[in-house]
Amino acid sequence: GSRTCTSSCRYVNSSYGSGVAMILSQLSLANVRNYASLEFEPEPGLNVFVGPNAQGKSNLLEAIALLGTGKSFRTARESEIVRTGLPSASLCGYARVSAGDIRLSCTLNIGGGGLRKIYTVNGAGVRYASYLGKMRVVTFVPAHLALVTGPPSARRSLVNAALAQESPAYYGTLATYGKYVLQKNALLRGSIAPDEALLATYDERLVEAGTRLILARRAFVAALDERAKAVHRSWVGDREGELAIAYESDIPIDVPTSDAVAAAFVARLAQKRIAEVARRTSLVGPHRDDIAFRLGGVPLAAFGSQGQQRTAVLALKVAEYGVLEARSGEAPLLLLDDVLSELDPERQRAFLRGVGSFEQAFVTTTHDIDVPVAAGYRIRAATLERISA
Repeated sequence: GSRTCTSSCRYVNSSYGSGVAMILSQLSLANVRNYASLEFEPEPGLNVFVGPNAQGKSNLLEAIALLGTGKSFRTARESEIVRTGLPSASLCGYARVSAGDIRLSCTLNIGGGGLRKIYTVNGAGVRYASYLGKMRVVTFVPAHLALVTGPPSARRSLVNAALAQESPAYYGTLATYGKYVLQKNALLRGSIAPDEALLATYDERLVEAGTRLILARRAFVAALDERAKAVHRSWVGDREGELAIAYESDIPIDVPTSDAVAAAFVARLAQKRIAEVARRTSLVGPHRDDIAFRLGGVPLAAFGSQGQQRTAVLALKVAEYGVLEARSGEAPLLLLDDVLSELDPERQRAFLRGVGSFEQAFVTTTHDIDVPVAAGYRIRAATLERISA
């Protein structure tokens, strides 16, 4: 059907107690991938979706994440989310958050100009920046298991996504910074001798926005490192050495203050100016940052086994969940898309114990898992059947 989310999203009266947590109490989908329609009322605690591949498990998790973050964790071509041959899809949900009950919706419309998304909070249309962070989620997908060995952009994306959900100001600063990088690059590409005054203006803007990004990332990664160390130690003891997650800024940071970082940024731009003009691209700033993983003092990407690398990423994800909860005073939703099958039973149990305090989690798996669940569902051909609890 073509009904809109607004009409299909009825309120479900839930009494989950007064604990501070984000709880998704209802999800309504219309024409989302292989779901023509779905009305789903998740439980607090662990919700497990079991079934063969290509039945709709990942599609359901993608929908929950999209409702929370406004974006897909699976594809940059979000028109693929709209059911084949149809002009629009809608997602709607009720969530209980510390501020009260909220109704979120996201509608995807395919038109002549491509895809257009419309966001609402409690029925009122909002811009994306105002939508983001209303219902926070931590997502873990199989691709994340390669974070340690993957490109720096993947590690930056993880930090950016977490900080953008936590702080609308960070998202705005990131967008502003990205815009000036593009404009500076266009200027550098457009001429062998670019306009010096305009270049200086772009650099000034980059320093202003970039300094805020650097300080936010530095503090966040330090918090991740502290938690990930403790989680990792609780799983493997000291036999493999201590896990360390470090922020590697493109700008040398001696003193973590705005003035000191800005001054270092300016100095590095001056140092790289000739190279930037010669190579016709921006070579300085947080768009070149990285996150380093070390185990027992040595680089994990070069010297760690696949099992050690995956355990480090698991610890990172548990830490991300914990940091977002600690900073906001509110537990985010946890989404685990088919990652347990990639882990041996001991690591599966360790990971689920590590996020054992979660208020609400959604896990997809092709096989039953050996942990207590709040609710189990079998998914076949985009149909949910309750099978336990």
